[in-house]
Amino acid sequence: MTWLGVVPFFVFATLFLIAPTGLLVVGAFQTADGSFTLANLAGLLHPSIVAAYVISLEISAASALGGAVIGFFLARAIVSGGLPGWVRPTVTTFSGVASNFAGVPLAFAFLATLGRTGLVTWALMEWFGFNLYATGFKLLSFLGLTLTYLYFQIPLMVLILTPALEGLKKEWGEAASILGASSLQYWRMVALPVLWPSLLGATLLLFANAFGAVATAYALTGSSLNIVTILLYAQIRGDVLHDQNLGYALALGMIVITGGANVGYIWLRGRAERWVK
Repeated sequence: MTWLGVVPFFVFATLFLIAPTGLLVVGAFQTADGSFTLANLAGLLHPSIVAAYVISLEISAASALGGAVIGFFLARAIVSGGLPGWVRPTVTTFSGVASNFAGVPLAFAFLATLGRTGLVTWALMEWFGFNLYATGFKLLSFLGLTLTYLYFQIPLMVLILTPALEGLKKEWGEAASILGASSLQYWRMVALPVLWPSLLGATLLLFANAFGAVATAYALTGSSLNIVTILLYAQIRGDVLHDQNLGYALALGMIVITGGANVGYIWLRGRAERWVK
């Protein structure tokens, strides 16, 4: 009877994760008539597809690194920065909401804020005489999409890293201080070596999170930016480039990359948990 409680989970995982993934893997090795082929995987070497993967990897890496660095300092500030008590629950509550705020609403929010007629763009021009777009900035670009991704990457990093920072024992800092270590020496020789599995693992998770994002990128840039998720959407949806099985191969490549990042995160999280014990 105890197993009945987890039946909905296994049914949900099978219908929405295992079965679709199996369909993608099988379809990547089939032609339109269902015969076996390796042409779809060979098609991944086409220059336009390689370029799409490269741009996606670059955007994912940039947003993951930016989210990790900013999120680390923000998490450290709310955990051990001596801020007023109301700051931490406010930041963590906002982080829980913002980390799940994506897709069309997020794209619209950035267009309304940093678009050519956005609020911030208008304010900079009216109040400071600064034309943001005259500097070459474009929201529908690599930089613009990276900034948009940071909106949910930074809060996610805060949520992931806060428990790790709380795991740093107060006695370690006191012992380092008694032995004459400065705050910088404590972080360099004690805290960061303990935290690095959590930091690196969280960064890998942010990378996978950005690499698999499609709704935000498509709603913000349409087809103006050649990233792999938009290319996959075009192949499956059926535009002039329609090749469903090539789309399956694109999805398989994404599964391999994001799967590797998540495996790395799980392994590093296991190493980090040793210090907690």
